[in-house]
Formats: sequence, structure tokens, C-alpha cells
Amino acid sequence: MTEINSVSETIETDAGPARVTWYRAARPRLVLAVSHGAGGGIEARDLRALAGVLPGHGVSVALVEQPWRVAGKKMAPAPKTLDVGWRGVWPALAKTGLPVISGGRSAGARVACRTASELGAAAVLALSFPLHPPGRPEKSRADELLGAGVPTLVVQGGNDPFGRPREFPDGPYELVEVAYADHGFAVPKKAPLGQEEALEIVTDGVVRWSASLG
Repeated sequence: MTEINSVSETIETDAGPARVTWYRAARPRLVLAVSHGAGGGIEARDLRALAGVLPGHGVSVALVEQPWRVAGKKMAPAPKTLDVGWRGVWPALAKTGLPVISGGRSAGARVACRTASELGAAAVLALSFPLHPPGRPEKSRADELLGAGVPTLVVQGGNDPFGRPREFPDGPYELVEVAYADHGFAVPKKAPLGQEEALEIVTDGVVRWSASLG
């Protein structure tokens, strides 16, 4: 993974200011806009890995910090407010004129799925999609994933308590499993694969899938 220079900009939305940090490809053919979850920011290991790898494959990456995170709040707001923030950022993402993949990890993946069709996303990348709260499989959010309405890739840890790959229903999406990984794609020290190998599964899967989009 090579170091890529980044440029940040603040975007005003109806939910407050959001921040977009760009990692631009030299000759971009796609944009991947990806947001964080409810418990962290764009420093998440998978988001940083994608920002480092994808520009070398013709995909500019925009890491999006939701307004609540920019404001320094510790708890994410209601899903409707998250959607408002994402909608407000979208024009800045789309102004490149390139197809935009709407992406996110955890709660951000839910936002991407809920808004993909209305915003005209070319596809959805769902990292660690929270299929259900831990220990509550009856509280399924599968309808959000199944309703995305565009080509979708799910990248899921094999030991994710928010939904292991075998729990996901059949549907019009691809799924890449990161064996042994938890919700943050961390793998135990005793696992047969190391942390860097786990992240390579994430990035390789997204590179392969994004190549199929154009």
C-alpha cells in the first residue's frame, strides 16, 4: 500500500458541516465515497486501507465524516439524520462527473443502502453491514441491504457479532468473507492469517468488484 496525498473540504448539510477527505486517482474512472460507523471515524483500518490502495486502480476515494462526528459528538444521531447528512454531501461527490459508489462501514453501510437509489449511486459497498444487533438475530435489517437497488458488495468478518456471513440471506449482492475477523476486521493473534492479510482480503475484493463496474 502506497501513501497517497489527501485533500479535505468541509461541506455544509442540513445536519451540520460534514468533512470529505479525498484520495484522488491519477486517472479516475470511479469515485468511492465511504463513511464511518456509529462508533468511530474515518481512521478505521479498512477505510484507511481502501484509501491507500484504490487510487492506484483508478478509483478516487472520498472518506466522509458525518456532521455529528465533525461536531465532536460521541453518539451518532437517529438514522434519518444520518441520511440527511449523506444527502447533503452527495452533490460534492457527484460533481466529478464520474460514477459514484456509495459506501460505508456498519451504520454508514446502512445509510448507503437506504439512499443509493434516490441519489443515483452506481453501486453500494457495505463494509461490516450490521445485519442485526449482537445477539438479536430477530431484529434483522436485511430489508435495507436487499432494497439497495444497485450492484452491491458486502465485505463481512467471519466472526462479526452483528451478522456472520452464513446468516445473510440470499440476494442480489456479492459477499466477501474475511475469515476470523470481527466487526472492525480485526483478527485474533492466533488466527491462521495476520492483520495485513485480512486487510488485503478487503482491498483485493473491492478492487476486483470495482473493476467489474466499469
